[in-house]
Amino acid sequence: MNGGHSPIFLTGGIRGACQKKGECPPFTQCDLIVSMGDLLEPFVALRGAAVLDGGLATELEARGLVLDDALWSARALIDAPELLAAVHRDYLEAGADVISTATYQATIPAVTARVLLSGVALACRERDAFWEPRARDGVRARPLVAASMGSYGAFLADGSEYRGDYGLDIDALAAWHRPRLRVLEESAADLLAFETIPSLVEAEAIVRLLAESDGPPAWLSFQARSAEHLADGQPVEAAAALADRCPRIVAVGVNCVAPALVAPLLARFAATTTKPLAAYPNCGDTWDAAARRWVASGSAVAFRDLVPRWRAAGARLIGGCCRTTPADIRTIAAALD
Repeated sequence: MNGGHSPIFLTGGIRGACQKKGECPPFTQCDLIVSMGDLLEPFVALRGAAVLDGGLATELEARGLVLDDALWSARALIDAPELLAAVHRDYLEAGADVISTATYQATIPAVTARVLLSGVALACRERDAFWEPRARDGVRARPLVAASMGSYGAFLADGSEYRGDYGLDIDALAAWHRPRLRVLEESAADLLAFETIPSLVEAEAIVRLLAESDGPPAWLSFQARSAEHLADGQPVEAAAALADRCPRIVAVGVNCVAPALVAPLLARFAATTTKPLAAYPNCGDTWDAAARRWVASGSAVAFRDLVPRWRAAGARLIGGCCRTTPADIRTIAAALD
């Protein structure tokens, strides 16, 4: 691991304990599990939650990079790695405790394992360069790097990550996710981030894969169509219960939803799971899949007012998604201080 930091792995028989029907058992049945408290403790001690970064692809586009490509933000790993590095740095400077890699829409065989790993290496490099002069000042905890993995719908690049209507079963989705997951499990990332998951069946595939081997902890973040339902129409409580049964999933929540949906969604998750929650909405704009563009909402998000409420509702990972910026993350970090 870069900077002499050891990755936080789950140990002690996870594979053997999690074989039943390909699912993870209740938390107490595993031998030795790294809790989210172990991972987040320094950040929670400082301000009650870890601050995630904000939009990556949309920030790259705002800086002039054309990403009209199936790889989306991963295109920057090939065409503009230094611009990507600058965005990582700006999020860290803004107060992000966790930065996500530009691998959300990078899949095998669309890219090689080397490209996937380069995304983690670049983020780790920027994190370590940021941390080195600050390691002894006691103001912040050492930031984490999360290896980002988007849904099958993100790979399709047709907006179906907001619908979840793939027509694929658990086996097919597990087969699609497996190669990328196995590569990133062996990377230097501190944790894994499954993001914008729109359907319960895809989450079930992810849980099955996490039960197949030991590896870094993961968070699982869903896309939702309303305050009660995932994008595919399944109840939020079913998603929370599924995540609750899997030891390697150390936080569960929502991303790229409208900010107004966050509080009621967190309440439903909290009613079903005791795991830490994640909340990183978009800026309130709407994605038009047909036109392939964002439709502006016309109003600014009051992160300063909303973030303390999300923290009080159990969110321990708080940040932004599409169209949020380093300025928004600075506001979120200030709201938690």
